[in-house]
Amino acid sequence: MTFSADLLTRLKTTGPALEKSLIHEVKRVFTSFVGMDHLLHLPLSIDPASNFTDCLSALVGFAGTYNGVVSLHASRPLAESIAAQLLVSVEPSEEEVEDALGELANILAGAFKPYLSANSLDVRLATPSVVSGTKYVIHMTRKPEVTTLLFDSDEDWFMVALAVEPG
Repeated sequence: MTFSADLLTRLKTTGPALEKSLIHEVKRVFTSFVGMDHLLHLPLSIDPASNFTDCLSALVGFAGTYNGVVSLHASRPLAESIAAQLLVSVEPSEEEVEDALGELANILAGAFKPYLSANSLDVRLATPSVVSGTKYVIHMTRKPEVTTLLFDSDEDWFMVALAVEPG
């Protein structure tokens, strides 16, 4: 957890409590929508701003009381598997894989909203964007506070990040 004490106070929570809640939400979403019920949260051992190789990253911005981004990063094979489960399709197209990952990031962003706002109405979500390629870097022009969660599924690892700044 890398949110400052000041931000955690504004969010009316603690680092461990927020981390536990976000881990719970990720597991709930992946179990409910993708059927992945054996997720293991791992201590983060990679830099969340590092280069991504042969991955897909789905990002959902939000604005209001707090501004930021929820991002989901997965290897191409895992993203294809997620899309196949979500769409009940044997071989989803590239566009379907991107749409499925974007939708999953959108669901995660919706699940995280209650932790950013007492009534969830003063934080609005943007349309998901998906970045893919053999090698890329995601760079934010502003430096919000970021917490990143690393998970291991039966197939591969994936990462969920929450970047937040006061609105």
